[in-house]
Amino acid sequence: MTPEEIRRQLEYYQDLGIKQIFRREPKAQPEPPAAIFSPEIVPPPMPPKIEINIPGLAPENDTLEQICSDIGDCHRCKLHVGRNKIVFGVGNPSTKLVFVGEGPGADEDAQGIPFVGRAGQLLTQMIEGTSAKEGIPLKRADVYICNVVKCRPPENRTPEPEEMEICGQFLFRQLLAIQPKAICALGSTAAKALLGGKDGVTKLRGKWHKWRDIPLMVTYHPSYLLRPYNQDAKREAWEDLKKTLHFVYD
Repeated sequence: MTPEEIRRQLEYYQDLGIKQIFRREPKAQPEPPAAIFSPEIVPPPMPPKIEINIPGLAPENDTLEQICSDIGDCHRCKLHVGRNKIVFGVGNPSTKLVFVGEGPGADEDAQGIPFVGRAGQLLTQMIEGTSAKEGIPLKRADVYICNVVKCRPPENRTPEPEEMEICGQFLFRQLLAIQPKAICALGSTAAKALLGGKDGVTKLRGKWHKWRDIPLMVTYHPSYLLRPYNQDAKREAWEDLKKTLHFVYD
């Protein structure tokens, strides 16, 4: 099994409430009989069980500060080549709502802050504009925003599976440390990283899913909504966000 498959299997056991697993030592080869004719056949003893505690996805009492420190000057995958800044995350660490995007762009790479370019400005308008219309007192600074990968992929390409797996461990720790009431996955990359499937946004959006018992809503990435021909997607994204905000803050 790959490390990612092992991690998902452990997550599954943890979600079932299983904290320990057991395995047996390999069977020892039985000793040859003392004589050809034995009055009775004695089966060899069963190998002892070994108790194994299932490791957690994050250290106990984990914090965003500790996670950022553990990332350090990361060289774990090739995305570090050519980056300017690691883009960890920004916002309220005690928030009830976390937005997860794909990865930093050029503006984010320069400033070290997620969603500060055109897509980020649109996300801010979506959060604050929808909240105002729905009578919810919420600003961008009240939520937490991060990405699946923390370094900018070259030419803004989609992160590769290995890059998502390596950076995903830190994303998962961020979510576990914050423990929000809901997560909003922006785009198919974030949805696949958190849900593990292959379905795209069109099929996943508009209904609730779960990441480790935390409700998760999938919607379009703001960069997709910037394209002029995506008017229907814009309406659907606003509906998704409205549903999410009312679930979290009502």
